[in-house]
Amino acid sequence: MASDEITGGPPGAPRVPGGPADAPVPPPERIEPVKAPESAFTVIVAGLANLGIAVAKAVAGVISGSSAMLSEAAHSVADTVTEVLLLTALRRSAKPADEEHPLGYGPERYIWAMLASVAAFVGGAVFSVYDGVHTLVQGEKLGNPLPSYIVLAVAAVLEGYSLRTGVRQIRGEASRFGTPARRYLRYTPDTAVKAVAMEDSAALSGLLLAAGGLAGAQLTGSTVWDGIASILIGLLLVYVAWVLGRSNAQLLIGRPLPPRMRKAVHEELLTVPHIVEVLELATLVQGPAEILIAAKVNFRDVASAEQVEWACEDAEEQLRQRFPAIRRVYLDPTPAVHQVRPASAGEPPELRGDRPRPGGTPSSGRRSAGP
Repeated sequence: MASDEITGGPPGAPRVPGGPADAPVPPPERIEPVKAPESAFTVIVAGLANLGIAVAKAVAGVISGSSAMLSEAAHSVADTVTEVLLLTALRRSAKPADEEHPLGYGPERYIWAMLASVAAFVGGAVFSVYDGVHTLVQGEKLGNPLPSYIVLAVAAVLEGYSLRTGVRQIRGEASRFGTPARRYLRYTPDTAVKAVAMEDSAALSGLLLAAGGLAGAQLTGSTVWDGIASILIGLLLVYVAWVLGRSNAQLLIGRPLPPRMRKAVHEELLTVPHIVEVLELATLVQGPAEILIAAKVNFRDVASAEQVEWACEDAEEQLRQRFPAIRRVYLDPTPAVHQVRPASAGEPPELRGDRPRPGGTPSSGRRSAGP
């Protein structure tokens, strides 16, 4: 699917801030920035659930001698570390701008979220795959599987509650943007909520794999099933870590607004009085509710300095009204590419004439003043 295709939402709707071109946004009055406290609550619930589950799984794994249960314990430990890092990301990225960081701390959330994906890979995936391979090669002595089944059942309830909290937030935000929850989850710049949803989904899948490994070993008397389950859990964690790492890497490098939203910003600027042309437009997603807009703008030749100043103010106000996630707007008054620089009054007559702006080409110096 091309990034600029429209596949859902009301026709002509603007797009999700920082999301894909096919993730529509409702009319301006319905757009609301992402609420950080709600994301923090989701992360805290997931962290507490994973901490309790990790201890229970470890105890059950030792009693039963199950490789898959020990892998699930490592999975939950990795998830707990992940939630701590995500909570740190939410706290630190919410700090206001200062002299040393004039654009704020928004992108810092993606650094910590990237570390969280690495923790999920190292802490869970590597251990799970290693333990599974070790079980296949060396074998293991199986104990009483009953404690493991009990822990898996309790863990499924807790993980389900944590996932329900994350899904509820995702659906609420997706409804405000007028886009399906699955599409919003795929492209949202709020990677904390995305991480919780993906990890909890992977945790529930891991519980099923662990239960299957235990049942297979119990029915056949072979630990091969338990080892295979452990390896599959590790591969599942590898996939989750890769998806989250890629999402955070894109935002760290600097992801622009999708083409259709950039077009909407461009068109909005042209509605401002005295703005004739938008020569260059740069956009940057700095956080779930932090978008930076920078543009080189050509103003009417007859506009006074005061009119240009107020036009810049009007442009910023209009953009923020339409897209509240836009936090910073920087406009650079710039002559058109073929516009001729007027001769300075102090220059000798023989040096006066057409002087195009740097990078442009000589022209007659006449152009339309615009609407």
